[in-house]
Amino acid sequence: MNIKHESIINFFIAFILALCLYIVIDIMYDERVWEFNPVTLKIRLQVIGITVLAFYLGSYGYRRIAHHFIHKSKDKKRASWKEYALIFLVNLILLNLIYLLPISYFANMGFRGREFLLVNVMVSLLLFVYYTVIRNRILFKNLMEQNLQLEKIKVDQLETELKFLKSQYHPHFLFNALNTIYFQIDEENEEAKQSIEELSSLLRYQLYNIEQEVTMEQEINYLKSYISFQQLRMSERLVLNTFFDPALKEQKIHPLLFQPLVENAFKYVRGEYKIQLEIKLSGKQIQAEIKNTISPSQNINNRKKEGIGIENLRRRLNLLYPNRHTIEIKPTENWFIVKLTICTD
Repeated sequence: MNIKHESIINFFIAFILALCLYIVIDIMYDERVWEFNPVTLKIRLQVIGITVLAFYLGSYGYRRIAHHFIHKSKDKKRASWKEYALIFLVNLILLNLIYLLPISYFANMGFRGREFLLVNVMVSLLLFVYYTVIRNRILFKNLMEQNLQLEKIKVDQLETELKFLKSQYHPHFLFNALNTIYFQIDEENEEAKQSIEELSSLLRYQLYNIEQEVTMEQEINYLKSYISFQQLRMSERLVLNTFFDPALKEQKIHPLLFQPLVENAFKYVRGEYKIQLEIKLSGKQIQAEIKNTISPSQNINNRKKEGIGIENLRRRLNLLYPNRHTIEIKPTENWFIVKLTICTD
């Protein structure tokens, strides 16, 4: 809320309070505020005007008092006895200045003890309510500002963590890539050059698309390049079956969510040496299933234990697609199966 709107609200509240006070005093003096009297109209307007001004200026004093005690107090929601005592004193002074000057002097109504006490009691309660409203508005405003700050800090922390998690892919991927090139360097140079070209293409995708969403067509093209690169170091007896749904084109997705699963399949494939990869579209869900064979002698319990790559992927998915993804790992005697489902809408 800007300063202009807040001033208008304060003036409106001051006007309502002044009108209430004026009606109470008129009733105390056996007057009828709703009865039009041209003789007393000028006096009435003067009294109301001065009362509105007094309440309007008083609201600034109330806010300063509330700010002081709220920031000073440990329990910001509760007002201390000192705060109440100060407000009582301010109310007493403000009320009697309004009463003595506008009512007694301008209206020439004279001083009446009984009415004076009634006005002090009744309007003091009204002013206590007014101060409570101002105090609660300040508390609510402070709470909203704190929530906004906490949300901003939370978003900044998540972005920092997400960047860190994404950055962990680079050294891990580079290590595997350099390891592949290392075993090829003593062979024909053309294969090494081809590996380097593939590596450059993959790194370019990681470096330039990591901070933004990409289309599924881009992600699939990357996966195809990645698979081709991995095949360079694999045995010829590897049987690889892939299926990419032709309907996956312009759907937006965060990059490098499927690559860790494909990497694990190439890393741990054993037994019959088969890898099956299927990514399809089902409604608004992108469903991926990656399977690789394992040998019967392989320690399935060890494979059940998730490595850094899977833990990293789970954390990224929780940050990027909270409550909009599922990931299932199902090892069997001969197969290791991972299913990943992402809702893009």
